[in-house]
Amino acid sequence: MMNIKEIKQLLNLVSEHDLAEFELEREGDKISIKKYSPPSMATTVIPTTSMTAPVANTPAASVKESEKTMQSDNLHVIKSPIVGTYYSAPSPDSDPFISVGSKIGENDTVCIIEAMKVMNEIKAEVSGTIEEILVENGQVVEFGQVLFKVKK
Repeated sequence: MMNIKEIKQLLNLVSEHDLAEFELEREGDKISIKKYSPPSMATTVIPTTSMTAPVANTPAASVKESEKTMQSDNLHVIKSPIVGTYYSAPSPDSDPFISVGSKIGENDTVCIIEAMKVMNEIKAEVSGTIEEILVENGQVVEFGQVLFKVKK
């Protein structure tokens, strides 16, 4: 069975090489990755045919710049390693794994992301204090979406 680090590596490779789809079958495990494309902002319709043209996108440079700013402010971001549904607690009637102000260690579970009926525990991979939680319980998250800000 593939572990979360192997899945993260695959997702990074798919993103790095700008692949739209990727499939891997190994020792009975099968993983299929398809890149999500958000709906475009403008659509031109011609009878029986539709053509889509993107109107505006957020430049990657500004996203990278804001991440650098956070890093220089001694803040670290924890991003979603996969696409799925974010859960703040192990079960609906349990306390959340973390809250603003929580002290965390590198191996602490910060949330669960459900993907294809599999519950994936997400580890902090950094020590510090939770400064901000940027997602809501039950929210669908994207690969690379910032979930938390952590002060080192």
